[in-house]
Amino acid sequence: MRTKRIGVAPAAAVALALAGAFSASSAHAQAVDEAARETIIGSEVNEEEVVAAAEPERVIAAIEKTPENIATVRKTTNLDKVDIVFLPDASAAEGGPPPEIAAKVEERKNEIAELRQELEGNAMLYHAIDSRQVLVRDVLAVEFEDAGVVIYAAAKPPGS
Repeated sequence: MRTKRIGVAPAAAVALALAGAFSASSAHAQAVDEAARETIIGSEVNEEEVVAAAEPERVIAAIEKTPENIATVRKTTNLDKVDIVFLPDASAAEGGPPPEIAAKVEERKNEIAELRQELEGNAMLYHAIDSRQVLVRDVLAVEFEDAGVVIYAAAKPPGS
């Protein structure tokens, strides 16, 4: 009895073709036009610029609420407004947050990492952040109030 061997080359070609198809479709899935983004967000997105060194208590209080806000981010599907607070003096380009905020970020780094993962998984909040050219890695904290959220970002506003 003879056994027939299937060549490795055809199997590799099929695997390459499938990999190419999947990577092309995932690139398409990530591209969102402005109208679709506004529909996903469904909320008013406002910007504010604050000097972190002038109001560290506000940011620190939000960082301290990170454990409970992680669950809230996970469950949030609708908000009336999203406020993004830019903290330009806390950006990496400016040397990072002021010492008291930096200490709190270091203390809560694992929770902040988990918060950032949840933000990436929440289409509405992710697109709100992305619409203002904020990287998720720059988010320090979120603060839910009434039917809205305040997102603190160690970043400079777009165009500055």
